[in-house]
Amino acid sequence: MEPATQIRPAPVEHAAEAAETVLTVAHVSKSFGDNHVLRDFSLELGRAENVVVLGKSGSGKSVLIKCIIGLLPIDAGRIVVLGQDVGTLDHAAMDRLRARVGFLFQSNALYDSMTVRENLLFPLRRHWLAHTPDQERELVEQALADVGLAHTAEMMPAELSGGMRKRIALARTLILRPDIILYDEPTTGLDPITAREISHLMREVQRKYRTSALIISHDMNCVRLTADRVALLVDGRCYAEGTFEELQQSPDPPIRAFFTE
Repeated sequence: MEPATQIRPAPVEHAAEAAETVLTVAHVSKSFGDNHVLRDFSLELGRAENVVVLGKSGSGKSVLIKCIIGLLPIDAGRIVVLGQDVGTLDHAAMDRLRARVGFLFQSNALYDSMTVRENLLFPLRRHWLAHTPDQERELVEQALADVGLAHTAEMMPAELSGGMRKRIALARTLILRPDIILYDEPTTGLDPITAREISHLMREVQRKYRTSALIISHDMNCVRLTADRVALLVDGRCYAEGTFEELQQSPDPPIRAFFTE
């Protein structure tokens, strides 16, 4: 299948910042035995831009994220995050880079034995970021206010709804003030109303903090609401890029397959 790549510039409101590339995935390949998950995959993410990687289940979307944050080594190609070549970093340098890259897990990955406040403070302490108690309190309060859950600091995860846990997971990501946020299926398991609220919240975070985001999703409503640009992952390659509307109107059958009920 020949790629039908449609590369488009970022929307006008992000164009100046998006000219600065914060993430480059260049000709990356990754296999597990005879299973070729990524095949010469390339993609760029600009400053203050949301890019959604859209693909079928099992297409390699989560593998791509794990390669970006150095959890999986790549077989070929190059990944550059915030000017640093991931493949050349030692463990300490990779940890410092991860402090600048927020990761919202599909499962939320909250610690059940910790309060919301303790969950939010965990990444600060894990990365040995020194703050006074007053500074920590302000950071927690701001992060919770950002996600509309200022009243939950002393609650336990078990007391929260699925949508609230997702918001707390995002607050824990925001507390590090990351330059890039990686979202792994952020609306999976949520009802349609809550999924829409989370999608709008992702846009609000982008506007307020001018973060860049790589979003892994197959939820078409989330893709439509959050994406400045969409990249289709087909057969391990970046098959096509464009805005949601551009791809939705494409007559190309492999592209149409994503937009047909």
